[in-house]
Amino acid sequence: MAQEIERKFLVKGDAYRALAFHHYHIAQGYISSGNGRTVRVRIRDDQGFLTIKGPSADGGLSRYEFETEIAVSDAHDLMQLCEPGIIDKTRWLVKTADGHTFEVDEFHGDNDGLVMAEVELGAADETFEKPHFIGREVTGDRRFYNSHLRRYPFKLWKEDCPEP
Repeated sequence: MAQEIERKFLVKGDAYRALAFHHYHIAQGYISSGNGRTVRVRIRDDQGFLTIKGPSADGGLSRYEFETEIAVSDAHDLMQLCEPGIIDKTRWLVKTADGHTFEVDEFHGDNDGLVMAEVELGAADETFEKPHFIGREVTGDRRFYNSHLRRYPFKLWKEDCPEP
C-alpha cells in the first residue's frame, strides 16, 4: 500500500514564485468524498489523473494514496460526474537545499487568497528545511483539506483564518 506522508503550512508573501523551478495549473473535482475517503479527478495542464485516498492517520500526517494517470479526455468526462465545487489552483514547485520539494498551491475562484505549501516526507519524523516563506503549520486541520475547501470555500471563513 502506498502511504502518503505530508505536512501542510500556510504561506507568507509571494517569494515562492521567484524560487519555483516549475509551475502548472490544476483543476480537480471529487467523485466521492466522505468519512475521510476521497475519489478525486485532476487535470494538470494537459494530463489527467484519478486518485483514491483513505482516511488520515497520525493527526492528518499520513494516509493511503493510490494515483494513476488517465487520458485527459477521460478526466474531462469524469469531471462531469463530480460533486459540486471544483478546486482551481496554480501549483508552484520549490526545491530546498536539503533536497525536499515544497508544492505551493495558490488557490483561485472561491478559494482566492489562500496559499498553502506541503512537503512530502519519507517518514513521519523526517527532518526538513523550511523555506523563509513557510508560515503556520496546518497539518491535520480539516479546513485546509481540498475536499473541505470544495464544500466550504475560503471566501466563507477567511476572516477567521489565522495569520500565516
